Amino acid sequence: MRRLPLRARLTFLRFARNFMFVLLRLGKVLVVFSLIATLSAHWALLQTVAWTTMLASNLQSGSLCTAVTRTFDGAHPCCLCKAIAAAKRSEQKNTLSVETQKLEFPPVQGELVLFAPSPFEPVPCMDAFASSLFHKPLLPPPRPSFV
Repeated sequence: MRRLPLRARLTFLRFARNFMFVLLRLGKVLVVFSLIATLSAHWALLQTVAWTTMLASNLQSGSLCTAVTRTFDGAHPCCLCKAIAAAKRSEQKNTLSVETQKLEFPPVQGELVLFAPSPFEPVPCMDAFASSLFHKPLLPPPRPSFV
């Protein structure tokens, strides 16, 4: 079996180490994206982008007070806000509605008999201090065999 030169081995080791870090980072990014999708946080992110662009465009035409008022009053939505609201509504319609059924138990035939519990006996509490846990060994310590 032929050995690779030292420079090639070092290059391969560097590549393998970098590839491992890339895979770890990719896994973390995938977990973050799946959490965002699961929690429907993508709508909040898109709404934040929409509000930011609306605030920026409203600041160009008026004062800060009027721009903030027009952005967040809900009476002047931009096209992105309308699209987000429509997508949220369609997403809520697409969710599966699970019908819950009321559990019905048939009546019990005969009489219901209850038994008293057995008498309760508390377990004695042990002393948890280290001095109470110390026990002297039963045998003397071993003698060294090579003296």
